[in-house]
Amino acid sequence: MSTTELLFSRVDTELGSFSVRPLDPFADAELLHGWVTHPKASFWMMQDASLPDVEREYMRIAAHEHHQAFIGLHEGRPAFLMETYDPSELELVGLYEAQPGDVGMHFLVAPSDTPLHGFTRAVITTVMSAIFADPATERVVVEPDVANTAVHALNEAVGFVPERQVTKPEKEALLSFCTRAQFEAATAAQGVSI
Repeated sequence: MSTTELLFSRVDTELGSFSVRPLDPFADAELLHGWVTHPKASFWMMQDASLPDVEREYMRIAAHEHHQAFIGLHEGRPAFLMETYDPSELELVGLYEAQPGDVGMHFLVAPSDTPLHGFTRAVITTVMSAIFADPATERVVVEPDVANTAVHALNEAVGFVPERQVTKPEKEALLSFCTRAQFEAATAAQGVSI
């Protein structure tokens, strides 16, 4: 893959290069299938998905004007999935008062037999940096499962502030927000370069 296909990149001082490229629903389906059906991806809610199910889901996202999916790379190798969406059109319609510049976000770190200390935090920092690279983005909105305490801690580490619990058709979710200033303050406090 040429670097012209990369949409965003950053260097983590501890873990090296991270970048984001568009997701190809066909070429990436087998890779994604292994990620979304892994036991550690239970909150992704695709545990029983077949390979064609994964292809269909990411074809649907690719065709949707308010939802995008990306593959994140670490040192040039696929390492995470990133999705963005317009929360005034998807996921949170009617559950909160959307503001101009809001961007919804999901991310999933690929399973690994050799986990790296601080890797997931570097991934969420990359995801947030990529989203805030668009000057139109004012605030990132997330709605993780209330039981997903690991992601709540990660969200807090990059500046998210929980607002309230909301009921979605598939889960009880913790609605949380992070402004650009909150993200910059959180990462600066940790000495993280964004």
